[in-house]
Amino acid sequence: MKRKLGIGLIVAAGLAATTATFAAKIFPPTPPTTPYPAHLATNMRAWDFKLTAIDGEPLPVSKFKGEVVLLVNTASFCGFTPQYEGLQKIQTSYAPKGFTVLAVPSGNFRDQEYKSNKEISTFCQTKFGIKFPLAEKGDVVGPNALPIYRWAATVLPDKTPRWNFHKYLIGRDGKLIAAFGTETSPTDPAVTSAIEKALKAPAKA
Repeated sequence: MKRKLGIGLIVAAGLAATTATFAAKIFPPTPPTTPYPAHLATNMRAWDFKLTAIDGEPLPVSKFKGEVVLLVNTASFCGFTPQYEGLQKIQTSYAPKGFTVLAVPSGNFRDQEYKSNKEISTFCQTKFGIKFPLAEKGDVVGPNALPIYRWAATVLPDKTPRWNFHKYLIGRDGKLIAAFGTETSPTDPAVTSAIEKALKAPAKA
């Protein structure tokens, strides 16, 4: 019996090591994101930041003030690109209750995004019929990360994007609630239950 347990532990350890190695290849180390000073980040909200829409128009995040936002870094040539379907699904389901997906296309991870914003927009519309807001292509990690991602990296330093389709959940009050990794589908109960809980909360400052 002890021999079988010992063999089982060895096999389990081997599988864990193999899984860790595989994960490291899929999600390689990302460059550090320059954080905001902690005392400033604590007092900031998502509504304090501005993006540019994929068509070049201003896209202040304050446009969604009082709503629940799922901020997602997306890519067109990723193995997880089909998650666009799930993102549009939750957009359709929860938008009437005060929710929006906010996508930021990025080529940070192995350059898996089109070069131009026009190509990205066309792809999203024709392939997935996306109706939620798309920002222009930008950095979500590293020294040139967009300010809203620098802020998020300061607030949740251990939950920064490691790959495409990372998800930050922002509450009605503009505070970060949670982060979900790439492998967690937008329609996963962990995500949808968190969204539903956030939708029930008041929009406090």
